[in-house]
Amino acid sequence: MGQVFWFSCNAVVPILLLALLGWVLQKLRFADDDFFKTANRLVFRVFLPILLYCNIYEIDSLRQVNWAAVGYSAAVVLLLYAIGVLLAKLLIPERLQKGPFIQCVYRSNCAIVGIPLAEALGGAQAVAFTAVATAVTIPLFNTLAVLCLSHYADTEKPPIRQTLLRTVKNPLIIGVALGIVTVGVRMLLPKNDAGEAVFLLSRDCPFLFSALTTAAKAATPLALVVLGARFDFSAVRALRKQISIAVFMRLIFAPALAIGGAVLLSHFGVLPFSEVEYPALVAIFASPIAVSSSVMVSEIGGDDQYGAQLVVWTSVLSVFTVFLTVFLMRSFAIL
Repeated sequence: MGQVFWFSCNAVVPILLLALLGWVLQKLRFADDDFFKTANRLVFRVFLPILLYCNIYEIDSLRQVNWAAVGYSAAVVLLLYAIGVLLAKLLIPERLQKGPFIQCVYRSNCAIVGIPLAEALGGAQAVAFTAVATAVTIPLFNTLAVLCLSHYADTEKPPIRQTLLRTVKNPLIIGVALGIVTVGVRMLLPKNDAGEAVFLLSRDCPFLFSALTTAAKAATPLALVVLGARFDFSAVRALRKQISIAVFMRLIFAPALAIGGAVLLSHFGVLPFSEVEYPALVAIFASPIAVSSSVMVSEIGGDDQYGAQLVVWTSVLSVFTVFLTVFLMRSFAIL
């Protein structure tokens, strides 16, 4: 169990250190707020879409996957979104805080924190399944984020057509869509003697693929530095109630609902779950809120200070809650 705790620390502490670097740079007046706003737009419009494209590109095949478990994960995300919408109406009075709150309920950092966590818990097979599951949940995360943030960004309810247009034009959605199209085309291409597609971007255009992967690596560090630069510790007291509710929903309620539901369905023979799928559920539902959620709040609309607080506090506390989740799962012989 100590290994799990230290793994959680190693997965989360680098996130906090990069955010701390941004905060220190801001306090030292290394750059003004306009610089960090521009950097935020750069991350949202360029680097994050490339990162999502590259994540999906890495999927080898969509065959031989437990699609029932993938569908279950997507269904739980939608259920958490619905619960978040309901709780936002009941518990979050400020309109601009409702979108960030809803994101925190259903959205996780499964790409950056979750996938390494799945590897530590279940090995290569768990990582392969998690990659496919996140290829479904990440587009769902981003689509729902655009919908809820757009809905609460304006003082008046925006028309459905305007919300849908924002969704389609969102850079993250475009990056995900291009990745899915690339994987689909690759599966349809003729195969060579080695069983590979006759054309692979990584093999036949290495200069382009290398440029894309290098740009993708810049997304998360830059996003974290910008997050830290715009973080205000003095806002914690004013937002304490909203932060506490959102953190509880992300780190306690979401994994309990997803993993508990899977255990029950597996026990009664409704859906099959094993040591391959359970690590993916931990990755998708027990990890802190995605770093990109704060970037989206700033760009689409919402209380960006509240969004930044949620990223920081869910990341800090997830060190302990992930350890507790894994400890309980191993105690009951689920993992």
